Amino acid sequence: MARSGELIRLASGALRGHRLRTLLSVLGIAIGVTAVMVLTSIGQGTRDYVMGQFTQFGTNIIGINPGKTETLGLPGIMGGTTHKLTLEDAEALQRLPAVEHLVPLALGQGRVEAGGRGRSVAIYGVTSQMPAAWRFELGVGEFLPPGDPRRASAVAVMGPNLKDELFGEESALGEWVRAAGVRLRVIGVMKPKGQVLGIDLDNTLYVPVATAMQMFNLAELFEIDLTYAHAGQLEQLLADARRVLTERHGGREDFTITTQAAMLDVFGNVMEIITLAVGAIGGISLLVGAIGILTMMWIAVGERTSEIGLLRAIGADRRQVLGLFLWEAVLLSACGGLTGVAAGFAFTALVRALLPGLPLHTPPEYVAAALGVSVVVGLLSGVLPAARASSLDPIEALRAE
Repeated sequence: MARSGELIRLASGALRGHRLRTLLSVLGIAIGVTAVMVLTSIGQGTRDYVMGQFTQFGTNIIGINPGKTETLGLPGIMGGTTHKLTLEDAEALQRLPAVEHLVPLALGQGRVEAGGRGRSVAIYGVTSQMPAAWRFELGVGEFLPPGDPRRASAVAVMGPNLKDELFGEESALGEWVRAAGVRLRVIGVMKPKGQVLGIDLDNTLYVPVATAMQMFNLAELFEIDLTYAHAGQLEQLLADARRVLTERHGGREDFTITTQAAMLDVFGNVMEIITLAVGAIGGISLLVGAIGILTMMWIAVGERTSEIGLLRAIGADRRQVLGLFLWEAVLLSACGGLTGVAAGFAFTALVRALLPGLPLHTPPEYVAAALGVSVVVGLLSGVLPAARASSLDPIEALRAE
């Protein structure tokens, strides 16, 4: 009985004897594995990027928006009943025992000018707790002072990019700017935060929430953000916040509460499905490669009938002939898988070099799965041809020549 090493040697020799056919079969599997790697790298990279964008604000944030939204997730914009969220609502929520930080948010867009320069930026009306709640850091100076959130104050804190555009290398502390027609004194500059989903957080101006509401003639808040210390407080805090606001709004739950943790879970699940889906699309190429191996092996059995007859005549049994053709299929798919992995890593490296901003991450488990699937595909593709070869009558096979 031939040993596995001898079968592998015979199988590799047969593959070398038909180089073009072997190359085409290997190429079919390699393209499939490369497609799986590239598509899953894009899917996983996108998931990691967006998750990272959200989690830089922490995962213990609760956002409350005006308007009750059942399914659309756009309170007050498409469907639902809109009710104002006020600073009084924020103060009532601040008294809840599980609230660690609270930020009432008023939002507007306005032109900020100083020294003959100016640009239109997002202006955030917040309170002194914003840096701790949103995990922002102050660069120089001080942030908005604590105090009554209903009291307006002519002070502002600048994002670093906005500061550089208006003041260059000069210090902005103590300088006056005009924002949306209101004169404000700069008391601080934030550290760089970067962009979140295309929103530049460094080209911003932070002012007291009451100042922003006066500046943009707002009667309500855009959002109220709460943070809590640990996950064990979440359910109780949600229940307490819902109860307090319902009581204040005349018994109606006309607001939407969104937890960062729930949003991340939903988004993570969606991205997992998308990654699997694009991986399956790449798997179609693997199927095409498998059909190529099946076709090649089937043709090879017909062309090598006399060889099979000779092997049977010199003592090879049906199991050894079966093993020979199965090893050929496995070697083809393994070579294709390894080639595809190498091509996948090379392609993603090239994309990273050409497009450094494109998020790409190749999960090791997908690489291992692609290799494993390629070998299994090759094995399955070789079963029928191998069975056909092993079932040939040796005498009839020798006569085939």
